[in-house]
Amino acid sequence: MYLRFTSRKNANGTVTRYVALAHNRRVDGKVTPEVLMNLGRADTVDVEALRRLAASINRHFGPKAPGSGAAEAGDHTATAPLEVIAARPIGTTWALAGLWQRLDIATAIREVTGTRRFTTDVERVLFALVANRAITPMSKLSAAEWASADVVIPGLETMDEDQAYRAMDLLVSADAQARVQEAVFFAAANLLNLEVDLLFFDTTSTYFERDTEEQGSDAFRCYGHSKDHREDLPQIVIGLAVTREGIPVRIWCWPGNTNDQEVLAQVKDDLRDWKLGRVITVVDRGFSSADNLAYLRRAGGHYIAGMRMRDGNALVEAVLARQGRYRSVRDNLRVKEVTLTDTDVRFIICHNPDQAERDAHARQGAIERIEAELARIRAQRDRDAQRQLSDKARARAQAAHTRAECALRDHPALGRWLVQQANGRLRINRAKIKTEARLDGKYLIATSDPAITAEDAALGYKNLLEAERGFRDLKSQLGLRPVYHRLDERIRAHVLICWLALLLIRVAERATGQTWRNINRQLGRLTQVTLAGPAGTITQTTPLTAEQKAIYQGLSLDPPPRLSTFDPS
Repeated sequence: MYLRFTSRKNANGTVTRYVALAHNRRVDGKVTPEVLMNLGRADTVDVEALRRLAASINRHFGPKAPGSGAAEAGDHTATAPLEVIAARPIGTTWALAGLWQRLDIATAIREVTGTRRFTTDVERVLFALVANRAITPMSKLSAAEWASADVVIPGLETMDEDQAYRAMDLLVSADAQARVQEAVFFAAANLLNLEVDLLFFDTTSTYFERDTEEQGSDAFRCYGHSKDHREDLPQIVIGLAVTREGIPVRIWCWPGNTNDQEVLAQVKDDLRDWKLGRVITVVDRGFSSADNLAYLRRAGGHYIAGMRMRDGNALVEAVLARQGRYRSVRDNLRVKEVTLTDTDVRFIICHNPDQAERDAHARQGAIERIEAELARIRAQRDRDAQRQLSDKARARAQAAHTRAECALRDHPALGRWLVQQANGRLRINRAKIKTEARLDGKYLIATSDPAITAEDAALGYKNLLEAERGFRDLKSQLGLRPVYHRLDERIRAHVLICWLALLLIRVAERATGQTWRNINRQLGRLTQVTLAGPAGTITQTTPLTAEQKAIYQGLSLDPPPRLSTFDPS
């Protein structure tokens, strides 16, 4: 026996609910509800009277026995309990949807789409693709099935791959002038109260599993210098700018044969249009050409740049030759500032004592390996010289010695310590060892900002690791590669979707103080369950754990409602 609720839609569009006392009967093997007493409209029923009735039943017959609630729908009347018809995770997508709304990403996309009409909500489809990148990256075809059947996407019941591709095309056309990225970043900056005083920029590459590169002047997937060590495959170059907190600012895509030295001017011009204010751009040694550094100083800009110490630059040699005391910044970082009379650029030599020990140990190990191999080749050559061999056998032995020496000379780690003499024999370059010993644990940075301290410049340059961390997460957690697309626009849209996912997880990490891996694991256990029975259908979420509650509180988001749907028969 139970309370049965029914609904009736009125002519004016309102809905009136009624309540009745009912029980289930089995007729011809089928369970059917039977009304015992109509209690009237749900909004006029005497709830207190029903509670007194329940209290009277408990007083006379005792409360419900422990463990007897598994079949509240009517085990005592020999009826079937509620049946679970669906169970899908909701915790992580709910949190991402909340951040998506707070960052005004939905607003930015809807403003760009304008008055165009679509058969489905394009903004929701794009959110589903971004959420898939953050939770469990897969192809767009699989992502469409995932969003429809494997997870709860707030505001989206189902989608297919065609809708996913149309949404990607719309996204890349809307972001042609980085309008979406600009609106999203400034929303994130206002939400997190970010100070964009230091901007870190770096590039990476991602390759494609295809046999040849594209041809033509507008070729996109081309051969180039691969930072993934896959020069045999075509690639594209990706640039990423982040704040000192690791929040991504903007992302760029260039053809795979683009040189790092060629892109910095475009990056400077693109970000100048955003009117970020006074910004110091931080770049590594790959961008520190004289032309690039001069361009970064235009319009009052400044830079912190890593400098190459081993390319024979006379300016760098003069800086390294200067004497002076180091000042301790941290346990593993010391700095020494050097100023030259013929330039206003400030140079800062950074020294890491721990890294110096590691460099010396690695070099000593390499030298010992070289000495052992050279001794082996020499001993084998001496033995062959004393043996009675035919001319053909002696030629084969000499060729074997030559191959061994060539292999040692061309070794990627050991060859740098060798020099080949006029007679073809190898010897250890002791002068280079002495020179390298002076550079153990050191790196050189230059800055054009006269106000920043040497300590802040050194620590700011170390934060360039945030850009590298962003690339690492793009390629590992967010599944940037492999890229399941052929068209240039789809490739750019895929990279932009990964950028949006990176932005969401960085905001979540900064708000909660936890890693995204842990946030995803904890919230992924929160499930939305749909149950159906003779009395109707109900949808509710599993109870929150203490860890899940702490994450939602850190994100300043309300968790999913405990009861989201109740549809009585």
